[in-house]
Amino acid sequence: MPRNVALLRGINVGRAKAIPMAQLASVFESLGFSDVHTVLRSGNVVFGSSGPLTVDAAARIEAAVLASTGVQSSVLTFESAVFCGVLNANPLVDIATDGSQSFVTFVTSMPSSLSLPGAASLAPEVLAVGPAAVYQWMPEGSLQTRVPRSFWKQFDAPVTARNWNTVLKLRAILTS
Repeated sequence: MPRNVALLRGINVGRAKAIPMAQLASVFESLGFSDVHTVLRSGNVVFGSSGPLTVDAAARIEAAVLASTGVQSSVLTFESAVFCGVLNANPLVDIATDGSQSFVTFVTSMPSSLSLPGAASLAPEVLAVGPAAVYQWMPEGSLQTRVPRSFWKQFDAPVTARNWNTVLKLRAILTS
C-alpha cells in the first residue's frame, strides 16, 4: 500500500484554525485513506492509499476538511518517495546544527524565475532553493528570519514550512 504525507497549511497555529487531530484523522479515513497517523498538532498526516495519489487528492482533502471542521486550509500532498527525495536533497544538513531552527518549505510549484535575496543581507541565516523546496537555516530562530516577505510572494501556489525535526518524524513514520 502506498504511503503518503499531507501537510495542512496554518492549522493549530495559536488558536487560529483549530482542528483536533482525531477529527483530522477521521476526515482522511472518510475519504478512504488507511493507516492514518497525525504527527504533532500542526497539520501533518501520514496515510496510506490503495494506489498512487490522484491529481485532485489535495483538493479533495481540503474540501473534506472544510466540510467537517469549517476550517479552510491549503493542503500539499506528497507520495513517500517524493517527500523523502525533498529531504534527501537538503543542501544545508551539514551546517544546520539544530533541527528546530532548520526549515524546509514545501512548494507545489516553483516559479520559473526566482529572485533571491543576497547572502550578505541574510547572514547568519542561509537560504537554498531546490527543485521542490526552499531550505533555510535560521540560527537566530524563525521569528528573527531575515528573508523578506517579498521573497515568498513570488510563489503563486501554496507553500508550507516544517522544521527539520518534524520532517524527520514524518519520514520515520513513512519508512517504518
